[in-house]
Amino acid sequence: MLKTMRKHGVTLALFAAASTGLTAAIDQMTKTTIAEQAAQQQKALFDQVIPGDSYNNALQQSCYLVSDPALGKGQHHLWIAKKDEQPVAAVIEATAPDGYSGAIQLLVGADFSGNVLGVRVTEHHETPGLGDKIELRISDWITHFSGKKIESATDPHFAVKKDGGDFDQFTGATITPRAVVNAVKRTGLYATTLPEQLSRLPGCGE
Repeated sequence: MLKTMRKHGVTLALFAAASTGLTAAIDQMTKTTIAEQAAQQQKALFDQVIPGDSYNNALQQSCYLVSDPALGKGQHHLWIAKKDEQPVAAVIEATAPDGYSGAIQLLVGADFSGNVLGVRVTEHHETPGLGDKIELRISDWITHFSGKKIESATDPHFAVKKDGGDFDQFTGATITPRAVVNAVKRTGLYATTLPEQLSRLPGCGE
C-alpha cells in the first residue's frame, strides 16, 4: 500500500513539474508572439505618419521619453528618425486634452522645420457619427495634415475654418477637430525644438 502511494506521489510530482514547465514555455512563447505583433503594429502606424524613404535608422530603437506642456500631461514617447545618422524628423505621442468627450491621443510625424508629415489618432472617446470622423476608418480628414507647414504659434491657417483656418470642421461637431488641429500645431512646433534637446533627452529604457 505504502509503495503504491509513493508511486502515485512520484507520478503526481512529475505531472505537476511537467505541467509547470509546459505552462512556462507557453507563457514565454505567447509573450514573444504578443511583443512581435505589437512591434509590427507600431511599425505599421509609424509608416502612416512618416515616409519610409525619409530615414534609414531603426526608428523603433530610437525612443526617448519627454514631458512638455505642448504634448499634454505626463510623459510621452518620441522616436527620432535619422538619415545617414543625421536626425531629420520625429514621431511624437501627443494628447489633445480638450476633445468633446475627453482626451484624444495622437501620433504626429514632423520634421524640425515645422512641416507635418502625418497624423493618426490612436485613442479617443468622441461621439460616434460626429467627432469620430477623426478616425481614418471613418473618414480621411486626419490625412489632410500631411504636408502642412506650421509657420508659428499664431499661424492663422493652422486652425479649423470656423476659426479662419484651412481645416474643415465636422457638421455639428467643431470642438473635436479644433482640439486635434491645435494639438498637432503645438506638437509640430515642439518638434522644431528637438535638435537642441537631443543630447539631453532620456532614452525609453533609462
